[in-house]
Amino acid sequence: PDVTRAAELRAECTHGFEGIVQRLWPQLEVVVVGTAHGTEQLYCDALRQADCKGLPFYCPFYRAAGALLGVNLWPEEPTPRFLLCPDWAFCEFLPCPAEEEPRTVLLGELWEGREYGLVMTARPGEYRCRAGEVLRVAGFHKQCPIVEPIRRESQALSVRGESIPEERFCRSLCRAVGLWPGARLVDYVCVESALLGASSGACAPHYEVFVELRGLRDLSEGQRYKLDQCLQEDFPIYKSFRFKGSIGPLRLHLVGAGAFARLREALGSPLPMPRVLREERLLQLIQSTVIS
Repeated sequence: PDVTRAAELRAECTHGFEGIVQRLWPQLEVVVVGTAHGTEQLYCDALRQADCKGLPFYCPFYRAAGALLGVNLWPEEPTPRFLLCPDWAFCEFLPCPAEEEPRTVLLGELWEGREYGLVMTARPGEYRCRAGEVLRVAGFHKQCPIVEPIRRESQALSVRGESIPEERFCRSLCRAVGLWPGARLVDYVCVESALLGASSGACAPHYEVFVELRGLRDLSEGQRYKLDQCLQEDFPIYKSFRFKGSIGPLRLHLVGAGAFARLREALGSPLPMPRVLREERLLQLIQSTVIS
């Protein structure tokens, strides 16, 4: 209904979408996001490079399993860190790697620099459970720990027990994409070949990776191999299994534009999206968009 504003929007769109958010709202000072750690950093980086170029990002709260657990008191730092608030939920911590006889520790027993699995009871009457989150203690604010969420325990690739976490796989994938001239990673998911059944072929268990790219329509076999090569360089155990032949060559598939937006719709919630697909119905949805 606002004809003047509509004309302004059309005029800005004709100049491209790089930095368009600040052009449309000149007084905007910060972009507040619900999550900015782990592989969700991929979305924040995409916005920083294009639509929201020139604007700082701030993730104010840390949530896990539907509960609010901490607050970010350092908005100017690029990597979000969260002060755990003791009275928001009852939290316990399992040291990582797991001990032979695991015993949870409390807030006052955490050590700086160590990693812990989160165990929580969010509200009175709720069951005590593992949240599936792994945190690193980055320091202390007075006597309260400051944490960085680093990975989800359930999101790992493991066809031979190698257990490659999603955030480390994401780093290898981003490094491989950087070796493909003109390509920019929009989104991705991984599948262990056992989930595909006969359609994955007769070779040894392997990874099936589905990626959505911008700026590149096809990949040569040499370019596709770059990801497998990066994984071998980053994970000695993966390289060992590949050398022995107990893990087969990784297979890379390009999907059509908008495939992952439809996948998030099928999940019923936009974020966080699983990076290791384990549901056949979601796999069928993403397979239907493969272009090469």
